[in-house]
Amino acid sequence: MALYSIDPLSTNSWNEIQKHFDEIHDVDVRNLFRIDKDRFTKFSIQLDDLFFDFSKNRLTDKTLDLLVQLANEVQLQDAIEKYFSGDIINETENRAVLHTALRAPKGDVVKFGNKNIVNEVHNVRVKIKKFSREVISGARTGFTNKPITDVVNIGIGGSDLGPRFVTEALTHYKNHLNTHFVSNIDGDYLHHLLQKLNPETTLFIVVSKTFTTDETLSNATTIKDWFLKKGCILDIERHFIAVTSNVKQAESFGIAAENIFPMWDWVGGRYSLWSAVGLSIALSIGYKNFESLLEGAFEIDTHFKTADFKENIPVVMALLSIWYNNFYLAETEAVIGYSEYLERFPSYLQQLLMESNGKSIDRSGKNVDYQTGAIIWGSCGSNAQHAFFQLIHQGTKLIPIDFIGFINPLVPQNTHHNKLMANLFSQVDALLAGRSKEEIGFMEINDDQRAYKYFAGNKPSTTILFESLSPKSIGKLIALYEHKTFVQGVIWNIYSYDQFGVELGKQICSKIFENNLKDLNEKELFFTNQILNYYNKNKK
Repeated sequence: MALYSIDPLSTNSWNEIQKHFDEIHDVDVRNLFRIDKDRFTKFSIQLDDLFFDFSKNRLTDKTLDLLVQLANEVQLQDAIEKYFSGDIINETENRAVLHTALRAPKGDVVKFGNKNIVNEVHNVRVKIKKFSREVISGARTGFTNKPITDVVNIGIGGSDLGPRFVTEALTHYKNHLNTHFVSNIDGDYLHHLLQKLNPETTLFIVVSKTFTTDETLSNATTIKDWFLKKGCILDIERHFIAVTSNVKQAESFGIAAENIFPMWDWVGGRYSLWSAVGLSIALSIGYKNFESLLEGAFEIDTHFKTADFKENIPVVMALLSIWYNNFYLAETEAVIGYSEYLERFPSYLQQLLMESNGKSIDRSGKNVDYQTGAIIWGSCGSNAQHAFFQLIHQGTKLIPIDFIGFINPLVPQNTHHNKLMANLFSQVDALLAGRSKEEIGFMEINDDQRAYKYFAGNKPSTTILFESLSPKSIGKLIALYEHKTFVQGVIWNIYSYDQFGVELGKQICSKIFENNLKDLNEKELFFTNQILNYYNKNKK
């Protein structure tokens, strides 16, 4: 059964929220803290080792009540049940959305059709476990019987961003294998990477659901040609693995049937790192840690399914986003992780949130007349403080921020960690507290500089703290944002799980690359002809 199609603007709650916003849009959160001594406790949620503080946001008890009413009025609870039970909620592609089944424990029942897919998922997990342990231990060798030293993941989009982020985030847990990622169709980069690799000791994982993705197949073919300069056709089965649903195409490429891991139609690419798409993760950090990653995500799944909306972290995250995006008209959200290991997290979230919810047609096929899909950006602290924080503190934009930190460092007696976290907390404080003109008056500074030292403050932020950076906490962190994405899509009345927006450019690209300009329509040719002529004239 499909999701209900409810225009959020037609709900009573939306109108009530708009009235409420008109009354409090200039609310000063500093005053709210003075009025309500329990505000921090009231607007924070503890979930085991995860602490979520949203008290520094521009909302009151009434704001949260009205936002929850909106969630109820658009039938969010019904949508959550359909999300987890395998209903066809990706209606434009006639697919279920069951990435949550990938982290369900053995013995759980998730039906797709008449089949319990959890059994199938765990059969593949057994294969991932066996394969990763053989490679890591050296039992599985290359064609000259040397142990594998390097693993190259060849994929793009969800077949790259998720595994790449997780392996880099969990560098502390890495084993001896060197992990590389090839995604962009950039021959210069690939050439330099291959110069560093030994074909005798390198394992290549080709990740493509259809095994027809142009970037992935182009890179894989170039790599195979490079490999065959040292090895022979029969050696491919020792060095090339596929993760795909197109077994025949992978076999035609030369990959042995036993080296093909399945992808399922009910898993979208940007939600697939929990499946065999995460094989590079299991190889990088070991299967036990990969399992912990899944366990962390499953704990958030359980919380999301069962918690009351006011105490439900992903729901609150999504409601805050709706509040700022649709009422304050804040078009962007920043995500700042206070760990160098989270550097790629904003890139990962850009695909997760912007590809999912960058839509302008609602579930009834009509154009929406409200904002959807916030722009996600960010970096890691404290680097970001020396880059774009000037704009956040004293610029003209309202930019809600998620700050992410870890209470304990990975390395004991790490004095740097206290400084790092002091930077996080000081930014939260400075953004909200600001610096008043009265406070500037007590400073010994030149009168001409006083105006430039003023900080308005009252800038909203949310703080997400984990006990430590671990496979389980990274699993939880990703799942939080996955479910936030889902809730946003439900409220905005859009389909979050197709991505037709990536296709048009690819279709034009193939015509340009093959020099079939006659196949371009008049409009397409008009906009490309002049720059193409310049390019072709000047290339050597």
